[in-house]
Amino acid sequence: MTQEIKTANRLGVDPIGKLLIEFSLPAIVAMIATALYNVVDSIFVGRGVGPLALTAVTIAFPIMIMLMAFGMLVGIGATALVSIRLGQHKHDEAERILGTAVVSIVVMALVITACTLPFLDPILRFLGATPDVFEYAKQFTSIILIGSVFQFVSFGINNIIRAEGNPMISMGTMLFSAAVNTMLNPLFIFGFHWGVRGSALATVCTQILVSIYIIYHFTHGKSTLKLRMKYLRIEWPAFTKIVAIGLSPFLLQMAASVTTFLFNNYLIVYGGEMAVAAMGVINRSVMMLLMPIFGINQGSQPIIGYNFGAKKYDRVKKTLYNASIAATSICLVGYAAVQLFSRQIISLFNNDQELVAIGVHGIRIFLIMLPVIGIQIVITNYFQSVGKAGKAILLSLTRQVLFLIPLIIILPLFFKLDGIWMAGPIADTMASVLAGVFLYREFGHLDEKHELQGDKTEAERE
Repeated sequence: MTQEIKTANRLGVDPIGKLLIEFSLPAIVAMIATALYNVVDSIFVGRGVGPLALTAVTIAFPIMIMLMAFGMLVGIGATALVSIRLGQHKHDEAERILGTAVVSIVVMALVITACTLPFLDPILRFLGATPDVFEYAKQFTSIILIGSVFQFVSFGINNIIRAEGNPMISMGTMLFSAAVNTMLNPLFIFGFHWGVRGSALATVCTQILVSIYIIYHFTHGKSTLKLRMKYLRIEWPAFTKIVAIGLSPFLLQMAASVTTFLFNNYLIVYGGEMAVAAMGVINRSVMMLLMPIFGINQGSQPIIGYNFGAKKYDRVKKTLYNASIAATSICLVGYAAVQLFSRQIISLFNNDQELVAIGVHGIRIFLIMLPVIGIQIVITNYFQSVGKAGKAILLSLTRQVLFLIPLIIILPLFFKLDGIWMAGPIADTMASVLAGVFLYREFGHLDEKHELQGDKTEAERE
């Protein structure tokens, strides 16, 4: 047995607590680095170009979310499937999935870019770009779209490095990405005076470097899986399974794109351009707060997927329980930070007094139910990890589509701008209650499977 196979197999043997810490900490660091990646962009845009440029980037955010959604469709779907196949000791199938994922993600990125760029002007106007912010939004978004193939590879395929049992390498790529982006942003914006274009170029240049390393890792590096030429094609049975599992985070991100579009348009009506800029700051602050939870999800995903594939249901349940406790704890800390330091958080991006006043009021209301969000995120990740796409999709869409979108439309009629901020915590509460019900039922199902597995083992011994 090679060292690479042993690395994957210990997911079913080592203590859950040790594995969760070992896999989650690098993922948390990597996700925080990812959040800093976006936060740094916004800080330099807000301070180096101005609040209108920050508004423009927020207006363009639905397009960026859409790009991330397609990357997640393949990246997360392939990651979950690779973990399950490694748990079943089907190494060759895992490599086939890797090859399919790489080819499909590149093709998808090229098609999306080709279909979006010619219609960028009407798309941005539809998203709410006013004459004052339109040019900023176009400059930023066009460059992001041109470099989207590298975003897809750097974000989507990097997840598979963790799934094969190499969380430290996965973390290293994200830390490298954040460091390079942090250096290039001020150089391009302040040094070369490229404005909002400089921020977009810094992002794309960083993603190119990360993509090159990821491909190197799977071809010449010390990887468990190898990117082999014979598997560099779209195998449709594997692709359909990838899409089935990745459909949940894809739909969640697409719903988030629609939700962001609605937020921006209602904010323009009830609060003006500064309210849109404030929401951009709030979104990036939320991203920073939730990234540690996404890191826990990414750390637990290969443990859950491997042990589910190996039918070690007691280990699956223990991983899910520990991840839920950790996520809730992080949410409580984040809630305290937001309520105590909201002014400092908003001022970090821009000192405009109107922006700060709107942002401080908005973030305190919008995140008032932050302590309950973690449980829903972890439960959704569990169903993705074990390939139960239907339940994952249901949980993913409840907050965004079933709850949040109607609230964004209805509440401002009665509470105006405050109604938009209130939509978030009400949707969070309702979605988390539903997730709690799913968690309770799933624990029962896992107990039953564990007992049946124990009975079967006992019968075989007799």
